[in-house]
Amino acid sequence: MAHDEPSKSVPQTKLVIRNIGLLLSGDLANPILDADTVVAVGDRIAAVGKEKDVDTSGATISINAKGTALAPGLIDSHVHPVCGDWTPRQNQLGWIDSYLHGGVTTMVSAGEVHTPGRPKDIIGLKAMAIFAQRAFHAFRPGGVRIYAGAPVLEHGMVEDDFKELAAAGVKILGEVGLGSVKDGKTAHQMVSWARKYGIQSTIHTGGPSIPGSSLIDKDMVLETDADVIGHVNGGHTALPDDQITALCERSTRALEIVHNGNERAGLLALRTAMELKQLDRVILGTDSPAGSGVQPLGIVRMISLLSSLGGIPAEVAICLATGNTAKMRKLDCGLIAPGREASFVLMDKAQHSASKNLLDSIQKGDLPGIGMVIIDGAVGAHRSRNTPPATAVPEMVSR
Repeated sequence: MAHDEPSKSVPQTKLVIRNIGLLLSGDLANPILDADTVVAVGDRIAAVGKEKDVDTSGATISINAKGTALAPGLIDSHVHPVCGDWTPRQNQLGWIDSYLHGGVTTMVSAGEVHTPGRPKDIIGLKAMAIFAQRAFHAFRPGGVRIYAGAPVLEHGMVEDDFKELAAAGVKILGEVGLGSVKDGKTAHQMVSWARKYGIQSTIHTGGPSIPGSSLIDKDMVLETDADVIGHVNGGHTALPDDQITALCERSTRALEIVHNGNERAGLLALRTAMELKQLDRVILGTDSPAGSGVQPLGIVRMISLLSSLGGIPAEVAICLATGNTAKMRKLDCGLIAPGREASFVLMDKAQHSASKNLLDSIQKGDLPGIGMVIIDGAVGAHRSRNTPPATAVPEMVSR
């Protein structure tokens, strides 16, 4: 899922963000950086450091962060897009743009399974996956990058199908278990073929999400050995506690905790990963749109939940939704470092929060106020229309 090269016709820009009060790297190994300035050229980070030590000359876009916090743009590891910025599951328009106002700059599809009349024959499912990959490559609502085109496994697929999909640009599978393949042996074979051709896999975990879907228990998850244990806390219904801990202990794959799952089970998975000293495996998603609706603030709510009730520092919780997810999903965003995608969220504690600062407010369960979202070095949204109002808000300044 490598970053796509910018169009040659797009003029090169230089973005300078000054007066950053707190720089959150997205990296578990070093979540807070001693820096107050970020420079991006085009869609890539060029420099991170103290203003006196970096080249800020020639800026085409200059932003005064006004002492607010800067973090990588948030990543939603588990969404179900269909067509443009519309979801038939809730018949709602503009849901992706609303997620932008929740700080999300990147989304990963777990299958376009809500598509009305979704084809289940081999030719049809491949055609739909290639169409979705092409469509969301070309169309980015609000600037949000969506990695889509995620076919679900159906009986009758052979190795050449995965080779063909990979050659066409498909790089992810939809949730294993949402199609007709529901046994571990067959799923393992198909996941292995996908992996051979560079296609990443995710498996549904837990009880059925909607009528017509099925239970996927720990035995099938372990036998399938998909790259990501999708919604390990259930989507929505979680597995028994001993099965969740077994998945954490007996697998080395990514542990995805989602908003549309069982919150207590999510905290159990988090605690187990911490006890195993494997917090780097934990990634976050919403598993939306779904029956419970659209959650524009789903990722920031997960950050607040896991920090306030899971006992991890806020800056670490933010890493789960940025650097961790980027590493597991093989994305070029999610970390504040030279060469990475220049996508950021600037935020502060909400107005009238009883907390002393942003990190303290998150650790006490409050949502942050988002003041600006930047994607690929360009401002995608100013003050969020969905979060509580931030105490301080960045502003664009003249050169």
